[in-house]
Amino acid sequence: MIKPLLVSAALLCSLQAGADAIRQTKGDFEDKFRQLDEVLPTPNVYRNAAGEPGHQYWQQQVDYKIQARLLEEKRRLEASQTVHYRNNSPDTLRYLWLQLDQNIFKSDSMAELTTAFAGIGRRGPATEAGDGKKPAKLSMDELRRQQFMADHQLGYDIKDVRDGTGKPLKVTIVGTNMRIDLNQPLKPGQSTEFSLNYAYNIVEENAVSARGGYEHFPKDARAGGNDIFQLAQWFPRLHAYTDYEAWTNKEFLGRGEFTLEFGNYDVELTVPADHIVAATGSLQNAEKVLTREQRKRLKEAEKAKRPVFVVTEAEALENEKEGTNAVKTWRFKADNVRDFAWASSRKFMWDAKGYQQGGDTQPLVMAMSFYPKEGGDLWKKYSTEAVVHTMQVYSRFSFDYPYPVAQSVNGPVGGMEYPMITFNGPRTTLQDDGSRTYSQAEKRFLIGVVIHEVGHIYFPMLVNSDERQWTWMDEGLNSFLDGVAGREWDSDMPWGIEPSEIVDYMVSSTQVPIMTQSDSVLRLGPNAYTKPAAALTILRETILGRELFDFAFKEYARRWQYKRPTPADFFRTMEEASGVDLDWFWRGWFYSTDHVDISLDKVYKLRLDTENPDIDFARDKAQDLDKPMSMSLENNRKQGIREWRELNQDLRDFYDENDRWTVTNKERNKYNKFIKGLEDWERAALERAVQEDKNYYVLEFSNLGGLVMPIILKLDYADGSSETMRIPAEIWRRSPKEVKKLIVTDKGKELTQVELDPRWETADADIENNFYPRRIVPSRVEAYKSEKSKAKIHRDIMQDIKTELKNDDDKDNKQ
Repeated sequence: MIKPLLVSAALLCSLQAGADAIRQTKGDFEDKFRQLDEVLPTPNVYRNAAGEPGHQYWQQQVDYKIQARLLEEKRRLEASQTVHYRNNSPDTLRYLWLQLDQNIFKSDSMAELTTAFAGIGRRGPATEAGDGKKPAKLSMDELRRQQFMADHQLGYDIKDVRDGTGKPLKVTIVGTNMRIDLNQPLKPGQSTEFSLNYAYNIVEENAVSARGGYEHFPKDARAGGNDIFQLAQWFPRLHAYTDYEAWTNKEFLGRGEFTLEFGNYDVELTVPADHIVAATGSLQNAEKVLTREQRKRLKEAEKAKRPVFVVTEAEALENEKEGTNAVKTWRFKADNVRDFAWASSRKFMWDAKGYQQGGDTQPLVMAMSFYPKEGGDLWKKYSTEAVVHTMQVYSRFSFDYPYPVAQSVNGPVGGMEYPMITFNGPRTTLQDDGSRTYSQAEKRFLIGVVIHEVGHIYFPMLVNSDERQWTWMDEGLNSFLDGVAGREWDSDMPWGIEPSEIVDYMVSSTQVPIMTQSDSVLRLGPNAYTKPAAALTILRETILGRELFDFAFKEYARRWQYKRPTPADFFRTMEEASGVDLDWFWRGWFYSTDHVDISLDKVYKLRLDTENPDIDFARDKAQDLDKPMSMSLENNRKQGIREWRELNQDLRDFYDENDRWTVTNKERNKYNKFIKGLEDWERAALERAVQEDKNYYVLEFSNLGGLVMPIILKLDYADGSSETMRIPAEIWRRSPKEVKKLIVTDKGKELTQVELDPRWETADADIENNFYPRRIVPSRVEAYKSEKSKAKIHRDIMQDIKTELKNDDDKDNKQ
């Protein structure tokens, strides 16, 4: 229960100040609300203090012309490319840095040499460490990876690097980077051109775990089987040259992805003539690579309500039975993109649907999916529709989708994004009866991964953040938005970004600050995806509210479309556009490993001491009589023991009729003198307070987790009503460890219970200290049941429902 305390009228005026008083030990004060400018870069002419591109903002322009040939039987790519580089920076450049991502697979690469055996954070096939008592274990996946890399010569073979006049250029390869020394310095405003030839052996993605590669299907009807090729990070690409870091040439170690320059692409892809190709950009020669019927279907798809097959399943099945020695060249153009990826296979069926976006930017976008028979009805029903849904939702938070196509391709890569094209992994299972079924988990996976990867076309393929440096800027922002889009698709699906779902990570010993560089993060999923997504959910739903948040977020996207933002630009834009100081929020959620654990320690009820003896003495008496009867007195009465004074009535005196709460005129005169001595305003305030007879409660909170957050309270009253009170995080500004808050309620509205964060909005790690009075802790059996219920979504009910019910006479059933 909530115990009452008394407070005198003389203290009434200072009651609020007293409730908010700071209890600090000298020297231990930490200002959780100090300005973040001490951490952020100083605003300049390139990036201003509002988080906008400055009036002298610049970025480089890099255009590519590429001719590539896929050698299917050798699983090898051979290509040549010409690069036009324009120096828009104020600096003179004497060399250029390129990314050679395929070199990560060399046995002497930094990634290979520095990959620890087992341990936390390992990407790809896992190895298991021992517990100190048993030997470590080497997984079969790891054996497969080691053997594939030993059996194949991997990495780039680069030749004939020349400038635009045909003169050779000196190159220096440093791991996954290559420096080209220019024959002439490239001054500001000037352009240069160079060309090179290159080739590499394509990796088997399932063997090495990569962001691109091939997948082999040995059981296809064609002799020797078929492959799906997904080609990404496949050509030597210019590193970004930026105002904040100069060359962004940190070694590629596998996890930190990349940042690139925008440019225009003209790409010719020569592949087996029976292959279907999906790629970044618009197909330029459809009349040469597609049949008349396929072109007709593609046109029909522009206004179709549901996806139209450009290449049907029957055609794909027939196509994968045979091979050919003939080739076709598919030509694609893409303007103002920062990368180019593609996929090729004879196994692909292809469906398409026009997204009638309207507006002036790109009124019609072709949403398309490419997948083999293994995709089944799962892909037929949901892939292209999920592409369209993503654009509808993301455009509300950013800008109209600016490209002519948005594609989802099934292959070996579980989930990866590039401009206009994404690679997504989930599939169906072939059953003995020839049908293909999928579990609820696979359905959720497909819809979720398509939304997530297509969402990446907005962040970071258009809002061009540096993924290698700040992974959360694309993964976290995108995870937040894919949660918004996911809830609007099906609110019953668990989208994994609710604040309560990040608690375990935030109290773990493996948490590192969100601002940690990606290759040093211990657990990338919760750090770069879930925690920032949950933080932004809290910022939108709890701290700013949707109106302020959505305006500010859209402003950030608008400002930085086709440009390169940094974390400071995001933080400053969100504050400047919302009008709310959020430095405490960024500092706590993004720069620290503090967690949320606010404890409601005590609740005191204060009642005004009116100084009027006729009122206060009566209250004191009632409070005294409300105390529990002593056990001795209760047992006396049970035994029938009569009191002495009761047995001797003739000896009663004055004090048997008047107790210590009896009011005398002496007290009344003192009260009248006290009232007469008050200022007019004091007398009016006291008289009003006495008349209103309100309830005064002081709530004591302690911040056990260190992360300051708003205090959200559910107040339950004796009359059965309840209300929610929201106290901004700034209440902690002078006392980040403990704070008191005065709550005043009307007469008759007596508190019976207070609950902190009742809807689990703030990622509070310990909800049991959120109740006053404390509640009985629910059984941990419920947690066990919850884990079992999660496993149910992995059942393939679509297949299991076909099982016949066995009767008592069934032999198998008896066994």
